[in-house]
Amino acid sequence: MTRVFSGIKPTGHLTLGNYLGAMRQWATLDQHRSEALFCIVDLHALTVDHDPARVRRLSRQAATLLLASGLDPALCTVFVQSHVDEHARLSYLLECVATDGEMRRMIQYKEKAARERRRGGSVRLSLLTYPVLMAADILAYGTDEVPVGQDQTQHVELARDLAVRFNQQYGHTFVVPRATNPPVAARVMNLQDPLSKMGKSDDTGPGIVYVLDEPDVARKKVMRAVTDSGRDVVYDREARPGVANLLEILAACSGGDPEALAGAYASYGDLKRDAAEAVVEVLRPVRERHRELCADPGHVEGVLRDGAERARAMARPTVDTAYRAIGLLPAASGAGAPVLNAAR
Repeated sequence: MTRVFSGIKPTGHLTLGNYLGAMRQWATLDQHRSEALFCIVDLHALTVDHDPARVRRLSRQAATLLLASGLDPALCTVFVQSHVDEHARLSYLLECVATDGEMRRMIQYKEKAARERRRGGSVRLSLLTYPVLMAADILAYGTDEVPVGQDQTQHVELARDLAVRFNQQYGHTFVVPRATNPPVAARVMNLQDPLSKMGKSDDTGPGIVYVLDEPDVARKKVMRAVTDSGRDVVYDREARPGVANLLEILAACSGGDPEALAGAYASYGDLKRDAAEAVVEVLRPVRERHRELCADPGHVEGVLRDGAERARAMARPTVDTAYRAIGLLPAASGAGAPVLNAAR
């Protein structure tokens, strides 16, 4: 059975982009067709300045929303990254295989480091190395497929490169994964800046629809979305990015095709109204289920505890194999284990 791994970072409230681009596919497709693991990658949230209490709060919220979106613990494994030590154990081994040049070419590091330099500051070392931790997240589980948005494909390519390099240098240890992208709305754009992704870490609220936004709030944000010059409703991502974004959102919510939908509208106003109502309706069951789960926090805690145990059992054999392959001495165990003589 194909093994799928994907994670979500608790650096902000989850957005419509997170839901349409990832979470919904995980619930409707990936958990049914594969042996699937879905992880709140909280260690990745530490690469930037953060409030510890907020990271904990957002991690719990993300876990609750994953379950509210339809992930079923009977079908998949839902857990928190920091609850499984194998992620950090494997990350260091892969750092010993990765190169400095590879890390400095990663897009997110280049952009954030340049921005901080312009401000006279610098970024944390973990921002440079976290793509290796992401590779460890993937490779520890013998992952076959990683469903990601288009902007994350580079990270899966790094995981592939590290897996191949490790296998060549130290013997076959890792499955070489591949990235998969959902066909529509793989990258939902900001409603006020359709050239930028609708990111959960972005504070420009009017352009971002959050999964937990009240219906009137979500509706108002879509109705105020930036469109383009001209009057015709045309699907053209390059020339009409604002309209294209609305068409893709509507298509993702309704199951249609963006280009075909464009022909059904004579004005931007009609398109916005239909897109707004589609967004409200697609998020409604998630919000309602989230409310129910929040009333039973022990259930969520139990899911995460059981998920971590299953994930640990899956990852440990691969990580232990990697430790032996790269040349590390196995730890002695058991009451009758021999004592190593350091003088020899």
